[in-house]
Amino acid sequence: MNKFAMAPFMMALAAGGVQAETAYEYADVLEARPVYRLVEVSTPQEQCWEEEIVVETRGSRNSSNTPVVVSTIIGGAIGNAVGHNKSNKRVGAVLGAVLGHSIGRDIVRSNSRPAVREYEVVQRCQTVYQEHEEERLMGYQVTYLYNGEERTIRTDSDPGDQIRLRVSVQPVL
Repeated sequence: MNKFAMAPFMMALAAGGVQAETAYEYADVLEARPVYRLVEVSTPQEQCWEEEIVVETRGSRNSSNTPVVVSTIIGGAIGNAVGHNKSNKRVGAVLGAVLGHSIGRDIVRSNSRPAVREYEVVQRCQTVYQEHEEERLMGYQVTYLYNGEERTIRTDSDPGDQIRLRVSVQPVL
């Protein structure tokens, strides 16, 4: 704003008391230089691979306690049948059950397979971070001419050929 354009502002200030007047003007841009900053960026990536693992199986996979239960019952029944009186039958039933239980456990063990080693391929994954640097635009260093004087300001965007200025006039008393 030149001296002549400011005269109406000054007269309004003198007439109306102490108030600030605001006006908008345009100034010519001499240079708008982009300002970059180097930043480090971390990008997550999933890396997967296949791995062979050992799986050991022990005994029969479908081992059942049925032979133990059945042989215990049969042993108890045979022991009961062998005894002569009530007391002998009880002792015979208990001894027969214990013997039948032992035979049943032996049957289960003999049907069990030995430990088997098998190999399985499994997929394993993990997240890794790739680091890299890149330039990021931070704004523009703008040099403009206002009232014959060069001034500089940082802006977020390129203003083009002209920049809008807010001019505020306030008297000092």
